[in-house]
This record gives sequence, structure tokens and C-alpha cells, in this order.
Amino acid sequence: MAKVLCVLYDDPAGGQPTGYARDDLPRLDGYPGGQTLPSPAALGFTPGELLGSVSGELGLREFLEAAGHTLVVTSDKDDPGSVFDRELDDADVVISQPFWPAYLTAERIARAKNLKLAITAGIGSDHVDLDAAIEHGVTVAEVTYSNSISVAEHVVMAILALVRNYLPAHQIVLDGGWNIADCVSRSYDLEGMHVGTVAAGRIGTAVLRRLAPFGVHLHYTDKYRLPAEVEAELGLTYHPSAADMVPACDVVTINAPLHPETEGLFGDELIATMKRGAYLINTARARIADRDAIVRALESGQLAGYAGDVWFPQPAPADHPWRTMPHHGMTPHISGSSLSAQARYAAGTREILESWLAGTPIRDEYLIVDGGKLAGAGAHSYSGGVR
Repeated sequence: MAKVLCVLYDDPAGGQPTGYARDDLPRLDGYPGGQTLPSPAALGFTPGELLGSVSGELGLREFLEAAGHTLVVTSDKDDPGSVFDRELDDADVVISQPFWPAYLTAERIARAKNLKLAITAGIGSDHVDLDAAIEHGVTVAEVTYSNSISVAEHVVMAILALVRNYLPAHQIVLDGGWNIADCVSRSYDLEGMHVGTVAAGRIGTAVLRRLAPFGVHLHYTDKYRLPAEVEAELGLTYHPSAADMVPACDVVTINAPLHPETEGLFGDELIATMKRGAYLINTARARIADRDAIVRALESGQLAGYAGDVWFPQPAPADHPWRTMPHHGMTPHISGSSLSAQARYAAGTREILESWLAGTPIRDEYLIVDGGKLAGAGAHSYSGGVR
């Protein structure tokens, strides 16, 4: 029998919802490009429920306990003596989310003698030391594509919120004011701007497709060039590197995985080459941007705005400078954890568990590390030496 240790974010302050704003979710037939949706034998939850918090348990308890397995669910993961650390030593499976990551460091993996599988309920497994997972034979899997469109929608929302100065204008309403000049003094039209994405994988390409109707000029950089027909369809300009692309853009959105080639990419040097007054959106990983360089660029006016929902560490401490820097649109890490996305990544997590417990292959597109090497989606997205 297996012990499954699941680390999820805290419940709502007022407890689990007793009702929801909507009665159902739209039906999806599949993901763009043809990948099928998660297909577990059963769900164990109602789609549209809050599943990603502790009491939601990703809908896994009945399924696991009925088969004689043990499920431990906690949000306590960081402090010395945390529940996560206490329960890790004999855990067979660890489930975590990018939004509330249980950092599986090399030290933790080394002492988790029973650990065989680390699942990311969502996408992005950089909270797992992949080198250590490879060394110790731990399989790493994530629910690819489960929340890619959710993140892409958040990116478009953040771009519009910054460019149109929406958040300060909304705050004026909340404060009882009607200060139109204050609202519009930093408000522009997105139409006609040059918008570029660093990486054009599933999220980056989805962002480009959603922005095309806005009448913008679209740019991208990626180590894998998109097919010529896609470039022609969307009117894309390809750049061989971020350094080549960002001077041409009014808005830059980061949609790349964190690895040695992207860590610290947006520091003082690269930001200095951007147009004065450009906007930077980062829903990828916080460490792709230099924390203090972002603050300096906003204070100097080199950047007109910065938005996103990724921080380091997560959760961010109360004194994190991104909370108080000017002209930002930061949120907690929520872009990929809408109730719609939760239904998909919970179902995908169960599908991965069903396969692993039955000794059958996990979908190749879900694999990041397997058999002592990068595999599946991981072989495509990550380079060696990922932290």
C-alpha cells in the first residue's frame, strides 16, 4: 500500500464554500492541438468545486482509501518541523501545486527513502530538484495543458489591466471618487502596440492567438520556431533571442519554464534595452526576473508596469518588495488555479495515480523525469541542471 502526501494551499478564510457563483462548467472536447483531456476511471468530485485547497483534497481521499492507501493532506510545508517534513520520510508519492509548492530539494529527496513519484497538480515542476529526482530514480509528472489556457487568459487580462490603467481607476471607484484625469493619465490603447512573448509553447501561443484580434503587432522568441503557416496566420515576427526581441516591443510577456538559460534573464541589463515605458508580464516563474531590477525599473520609469502572479518564494513574505512597488498588477499565484482549471488538474492527478498504482505507463506528455532521465514533456521543455 502507498502513502500519498499531498500539499495544497489553505482553505478560504471563511471555510469551504457552501455554494458557487455558477452551477456548472462549460464542456470541453479536448485541448487545442488534439491532446485529450484527463481521463481517469472516475472523478471523485464535482467539476466546479474548490479542489485545490486542503479540504478539497483534489477529490482523492475516497479513491485512495477505498484501495487501502494512505492520504495525508496539509498546507504546512515550509517551517522547521512542518507536517510536510515530518510525513515525507516514508511517503511513496508527493503531490504539490505550483501555486503552493512543496519544494522537493535534493536534501529532501535524499532522505525520502520511499519516494517514487512526485506529481505536480498543474504545470511547471521547477519546485522539484530534477537532477536529484534523476539521481534517485524518482518519477516526476505533471498535468500538462491542464491550466495553460487559464494562464493565457490571465496574461491577456494583466496586459489590458496595465495598459488601460484599470486597477488604479477601479480603486478610485472603491474610494468614492470620480477622478477621471487621474484614471486616464496613464491609460493607453493596446491597439497598434508591439507585443512579444518569451517562449511560444502552449501558453505563449495561446496568448498570441488571443491578442491577434486586438490589432497588435505580434513577436515571439523560442528555441523551437513555430511552423511557417502559424507565423503567417498570426502575422508573427520571429526573433532568435529575447535580447533581440525586447527592444522592439511595447509589451513583453514571459511564458518560459525556469531553467539555467532563463533564470535571471530579465535583469538590469536586458530591461535597459526595452522601450522606456514598456510593460512586462510574468506568469511563468519569478526567478526569470531579477526581483530588485524589476523594482528599480518601475521606480525609474523604464518599465511602465509589471504584472503577474509568480513570486519567489511562494507564498511571498509580507515584506516582499513586489507588494509595494509602483505600477504593478501582482496577484497571488492564481492564474492557473481557476475552478475550471482545478477540475482538469485534479482529474489529471488522479489519472497519473491510477496509472502508477496499476503499474501501467503514465502518459508520455505528463512525464518530466522517468527512468533516471528527462522524459516526455520534460525532455522538450527543460535542459539539464534544472533546479
